[in-house]
Amino acid sequence: MSENTKNRRQNRRRHEAHDGDISGTFCGRGVRCPTGEARITPGFRLPARFVIHTVGPIYSDGQHGEPEKLAACYRNSLALAAENGCTSIAFPCISTGVYGYPKEEAAQIAVREVREFLTQRRRDAECAEVESGRARSPSAPPMEVIFCCFSSHGAAIYEKLLS
Repeated sequence: MSENTKNRRQNRRRHEAHDGDISGTFCGRGVRCPTGEARITPGFRLPARFVIHTVGPIYSDGQHGEPEKLAACYRNSLALAAENGCTSIAFPCISTGVYGYPKEEAAQIAVREVREFLTQRRRDAECAEVESGRARSPSAPPMEVIFCCFSSHGAAIYEKLLS
């Protein structure tokens, strides 16, 4: 058995055993973060005001709701960032490591969800501008989204999708 397969199985068992409970690690006792949802905590000593935590799906075959759950990770994280006045957010390639999600499929979902969010945010700001007569809606500052890739292969996938 390869090391990657062994790690995937261990993570799957750990995740299933804890049912997505990240309470002891991130969010305080008793706070759960099921797959596809997101939670926000202070950034503490990090150079960020907040850290948004999300639990991506463990990839099986793409036929067990994995795409919907992965999309929800991005949607819910972006919504939390907007609700908390964040002007930037950085995403790793959610679920593509030991959770085994195919990198290209995951990147397509990530880019689609971010584009839809930013498009809707722009529309909302334009509507607010028309209603208020202001140049920009104070409730929707621009948001920078960064895709943080840990390999040149991952970066190439995102560069292709974003061009």
